[in-house]
Amino acid sequence: MTTLESAPALVSNHTPMMKLRNIAIIAHVDHGKTTLVDRLLQQSGAFRDNQRVAERVMDSNDLERERGITILAKATSVVWKDIRVNIVDTPGHADFGGEVERILSMVDGAIVLVDAAEGPMPQTKFVVGKALKIGLKPIVCVNKVDKPDARPSEVVNEVFDLFAALDATDEQLDFPIIYGSAKQGWMSNSPDKPAVDMAALFDLVLKHVEAPKVGAGGFRMLGTLLEANPYLGRIVTGRVFSGSIRTNAPVKVLDVEGDLVETGRVSKILAFRGIERAPIDEAVAGDIIAIAGLEKFNVADTLCSPEEVEPLHAQPIDPPTLSMTFSVNDSPLAGTEGDKVTSRVIRDRLFKEAEGNVALRVDAAPNSDAYIVSGRGELQLAILIETMRREGFELGVSRPKVLFRKDPETGESLEPIEEVVIDVDEEHSGVVVQKMSERKGEMIEMRPSGGDRLRLVFLAPTRGLIGYLGELLTDTRGTAIMNRLFHNWGAHKGEIAGRRNGVLISNDAGEAVAYAMWNLEDRGPMMIEPGWKVYQGMIVGQHTRDNDLEVNVLKGKKLTNIRTHSKDEAVRLTPPMQMTLEKALAYIQDDELVEVTPKSIRLRKGLLDPNDRKRAERAKATEGAV
Repeated sequence: MTTLESAPALVSNHTPMMKLRNIAIIAHVDHGKTTLVDRLLQQSGAFRDNQRVAERVMDSNDLERERGITILAKATSVVWKDIRVNIVDTPGHADFGGEVERILSMVDGAIVLVDAAEGPMPQTKFVVGKALKIGLKPIVCVNKVDKPDARPSEVVNEVFDLFAALDATDEQLDFPIIYGSAKQGWMSNSPDKPAVDMAALFDLVLKHVEAPKVGAGGFRMLGTLLEANPYLGRIVTGRVFSGSIRTNAPVKVLDVEGDLVETGRVSKILAFRGIERAPIDEAVAGDIIAIAGLEKFNVADTLCSPEEVEPLHAQPIDPPTLSMTFSVNDSPLAGTEGDKVTSRVIRDRLFKEAEGNVALRVDAAPNSDAYIVSGRGELQLAILIETMRREGFELGVSRPKVLFRKDPETGESLEPIEEVVIDVDEEHSGVVVQKMSERKGEMIEMRPSGGDRLRLVFLAPTRGLIGYLGELLTDTRGTAIMNRLFHNWGAHKGEIAGRRNGVLISNDAGEAVAYAMWNLEDRGPMMIEPGWKVYQGMIVGQHTRDNDLEVNVLKGKKLTNIRTHSKDEAVRLTPPMQMTLEKALAYIQDDELVEVTPKSIRLRKGLLDPNDRKRAERAKATEGAV
């Protein structure tokens, strides 16, 4: 194994070789990774002076821009002092951890970005643990030191404690530290001495991060990111581990076991140049490139020259913890709002998604034309559903179910346990502790986090956390912040009480009438508005009691020729409960579905006919009695 800078033999004579550094930027969600990349691109000259550039330029996906989070890992590159620095921006949410685990194999160093006020959070712990495990030496960057409640020195101590708890080596614990504000565009060696630019961070990366290691032998590259392009077909991004590759060269693809997947030729080699991808004739060992021209080259596969026989080692991916059933929309309103409604197109779309997203698993459901999609968390699956509805799909989606596994030694059932960190005002801490204990959460730490706030740390089963975020925000008047992270597989914690309220179900099909809804207001809050189309079995509101109630929201006012002031007063309705996709998925019970279309999100019973529902209830009661 040699470094790229001492390996001129791997590069052809007519290709000028550029020195390289490969780094990842890893941090908790909303600590400023994507903004930092913006500043690095701007100050390295990646943009023209008169070029208009969107804020958070790396968040190219519409959903990423709307939600202000990074969902997909993406690569870019900058040139500083004649050295090309390939930078990978990673997601902060543990739900997208599959992205993070793969890209860490592409880089030789990592910038761990930490908020100067919040300190290291659960997702920081998740990604840093993966980075330390494969031997990366991190640079700690304390961001947002301009915040009024910044506490940079305490945060550095917390980072050191975190590294020590994650079994970092002495070399990894001796990390360099840099302070600054990505938003203001500066980094400095001291929090009290603001600089004018990011030069200190660039210099630290060149000094601290090693040049890429180059393997012996011919061309080999590990696929880490996959995308589909309408012109070039399948494009796989990865790092060249050894050798070099030219356009139109013959190659073969090996899977993890070393079996041949396909042979072919490289039609296009794309290199990252700023935020653009430029075609190049030849790529050399150590560089991060994208390759087109192969139909079956997948994530975790090895692309290599025909004489190579050994595949590269791919990092193992943590298993999924949640599953949902995606089925054809069979409601009376099916096909009125979307154009992709059949089982076949839903199947093709889900399997295509599973190809590029290794943290997702898709299986056909037994005895039906539905599909069971398993993933890391509610957010990951909700993002997939939201993407599909924007593409014109109509779906019926079940409540998220937790995946259990058997203990190989004892045979007992194990369920996923998560570490939950909740930052909350002191006055609301009592209700949070009470609700978490009802959901089988066990408090392991409680400490002040500054400004009359407490940081509560729980270990709780994933089952108990489904749908809790909305309730937490209601209980704390929107002031609490909750972060979750998969902790381990633990013994089953017993039954957890679900939703305490029943629902109001429409008993007929038509358009909802304001007068009928006004008369039903004492039964509970509505989820629909006047004029909305409803059908038999559709959920139109929440019942004030714990049982379901069928109601008529189509009943108009009886017209008479008598006029009185009391009869003719205007109907004033209470605003309905707004059901977003995530809120709807968390709200429904096992016998209910969320109907998702490009224009609407409706809640409904799985069985629309009331007689079918009664029969199912009787059968369930009989089973329970037996």
